[in-house]
Amino acid sequence: MFTRVDSCSILGMEVVKVEVEVNTSGNLPGIYMVGLPDTAVRESYRRIKAAVANSGLIFCRQLITVNLAPAHLRKEGSNFDLPIALAILAVSGSLKPEALEGRLVVGELALDGRVRGVRGSLAMALWARRQGRDEIIVPRQNLREAARIAGIKVTGVGTLWEALEYLQGKPIDQPSCDTAGDEEDDCPCLSEVKGQLQAKRALEIAAAGFHNIILIGPPGSGKSMLAQRLPGVLPPLNGDEVLEVSSIHSVAGLLDPERPLPRHAPFRAPHHSISHVGLVGGGRNFPRPGEITLSHRGVLFLDELPEFRRDALEVLRQPMETGSVTISRSLVCASFPARFLLVAGMNPCPCGFLGDAQRACSCSTSEVRRYYHRVSGPLLDRIDLQVEVPRLTPSELVELPAGEGSGQVRKRVLRAREMQRDRWGSSTVTNAHAGLVRMRAACRLGDEEKRFMYAAADRLGLTGRGFDRCLRVARTIADLAGRERIKVADLAEAVQYRSLERLWGTSLLTEVGYGRGL
Repeated sequence: MFTRVDSCSILGMEVVKVEVEVNTSGNLPGIYMVGLPDTAVRESYRRIKAAVANSGLIFCRQLITVNLAPAHLRKEGSNFDLPIALAILAVSGSLKPEALEGRLVVGELALDGRVRGVRGSLAMALWARRQGRDEIIVPRQNLREAARIAGIKVTGVGTLWEALEYLQGKPIDQPSCDTAGDEEDDCPCLSEVKGQLQAKRALEIAAAGFHNIILIGPPGSGKSMLAQRLPGVLPPLNGDEVLEVSSIHSVAGLLDPERPLPRHAPFRAPHHSISHVGLVGGGRNFPRPGEITLSHRGVLFLDELPEFRRDALEVLRQPMETGSVTISRSLVCASFPARFLLVAGMNPCPCGFLGDAQRACSCSTSEVRRYYHRVSGPLLDRIDLQVEVPRLTPSELVELPAGEGSGQVRKRVLRAREMQRDRWGSSTVTNAHAGLVRMRAACRLGDEEKRFMYAAADRLGLTGRGFDRCLRVARTIADLAGRERIKVADLAEAVQYRSLERLWGTSLLTEVGYGRGL
């Protein structure tokens, strides 16, 4: 006897259809599993047999052949347990094969018959809706996550017996799937950071135009606090972005089942010991999303930037330009979205106190030079805003009043984003990543502005990319001011964020090559 049930698998960020075909023959019990199954799939036979027995059901006593089609695609994971078990029950007579038609089934089985959760149920439900499926059956643990996708029936089952009863036509209780947890999360407020007006201004510009930024200052100056408050300044994600970001975290198995659709921008802060695979994604056989993909549409914070491995930092260069990364392995090639806002933090020297007014630096010139050379010039050239974060005195920490809150700054950012949306015709295109031809048209300079930029580029030794990014930052500054035309003041503010020599003004940094000589 033959039967078939549809399931699916995750390949990179894509969901692919997998047909579970089961055929029985002969009188001797046994099982053959074909279709390039990995170890977890091959082991499913033992889990399924125990789950069927412990659910009070009779397991088929004939030779069972399980084929996972398409046969050329390697199958991994445990989400085929439930569809295989239901197909076996169908060929053994416990279930009519017609009950499986039009339904997509995923789930892992425990030995006692419980159905365990799987990765990527939200992405699977979204794919099933696009494919015109009638229904998707998921583990009860994933019900609230998958039910966020409107336009398709989602059914959650807790046990194999419950799934069998439901397919036989018996109603089962479904827990409530309200959307109360989908409201915007509370983010740390920018008003909690005392002083640092220039750094706060730079964060506002970064949020408005989605520009990369590096914060340079001694330990305890507030670099991490500033970075952690940037998501609260960024505009909340729109409906399409919410689904896109949530699908990524669902595939990675990181989606909170209680709050599956957060509306705030993601914030990721990996430790500096991370490898390049952990940063951009990868894996031996099937690539998985890395930190740059998990921070898609949000913030990637790299604290202590020079402490990261050189090879890990260098692989960021291409995704920072294109907004995506493609990873090739022997069995598969997968593309991942990676449109992130890079926020880097670093000390001015190995001891951390170069240029500090309260403590003397103990580093030699050669130590400082080696420290800065850990970060390559091409990577720094892709960072639009380079900001000094000086250490505050105890009296300043106590007496300085609280500044603007994140909500006030976000209003200005939203107004600037509205201007960009009208200019570029899309809510997801910002000044930092708009097309070069259209950006040049939006950044036409007058004679006075041209003279200023030519002089600044010559004095600072700006590269072609650096010159372009100065114009993009100036465009964002003008948008924050509500101006269509870029003025010299906008260009001057943009240029000062590119000149680390101008920011620090110390002969030592010039000597070690910090800035244009790096």
